[in-house]
Amino acid sequence: MTRIVAAGRKNLTLTVSELVAVQWRVLVALMLRDIKTRFGGSEWGFLIAIAWPLSHIVLLLLINAGAGRVVPYGDSAALWFATGIVPFMAFSYMSRFIMYGIVLNRPMLMFPRVKITDILFARAIVEALSAGCVVLILAAIFWSYGIDFMPLNPAQACFALAASMLLGLGAGVINAIIATAYPIWVTVYSLFTIFLWFTSGVFYVASALPEQLRYPLSFNPIVHGVEWMRAAYYEGYSASFLDKAYLMSFALFLLAAGLLLERVVRGRLLQG
Repeated sequence: MTRIVAAGRKNLTLTVSELVAVQWRVLVALMLRDIKTRFGGSEWGFLIAIAWPLSHIVLLLLINAGAGRVVPYGDSAALWFATGIVPFMAFSYMSRFIMYGIVLNRPMLMFPRVKITDILFARAIVEALSAGCVVLILAAIFWSYGIDFMPLNPAQACFALAASMLLGLGAGVINAIIATAYPIWVTVYSLFTIFLWFTSGVFYVASALPEQLRYPLSFNPIVHGVEWMRAAYYEGYSASFLDKAYLMSFALFLLAAGLLLERVVRGRLLQG
């Protein structure tokens, strides 16, 4: 009897491991398809996926750093703006490209193994890998110009970037569900992103603003991602405004709400 139970447990373990392996192969296949088809079916899709946000960041850095503005911390205007632009772009690209996931990959749902969440998480993995590569290339560019890109606290800088992407994941899942049902939402959210760009502390120190501006901005979770990143870079940076728990809680709430919404309307989404 003991041998039979042990054998049963072994078979169960193998079955679970096989299911995990199949699920991983589905995610990899979706990731490869996403990379290849996102930019005109090019085999160099992932390089383009990296170059697109990188060129966006570099252009913004040139515009803002080249304006000759005096920055409140550090000696490099480029580094100061980068510490704000990078976490915001990590959030923005994650939320926007996940939003397009279901709309652009609906034919994949005809395969029994492919679920809506597979499409969304496959896109999230691609965006996370792309963001990591962008940061590494940006660091190399800074070092080539003699600018030290290394933060005072590398671990906290990584946490800030990861938290910003987690927030983008949560927003992206909800956006994907809404955009599938109401395509006009893609335009609405794109316009809303412009508003977020100016209210996320990218160009200024949020904690230095007057109270009547500081208080409403404190409800914007992306501001805390930017503040978290800058606190990791600059010694003596005022982190009184920063609320890491709020950022993480908001991101996890969005993700949970998005997954719950997907579960509730899954049948309608599959029916088109």
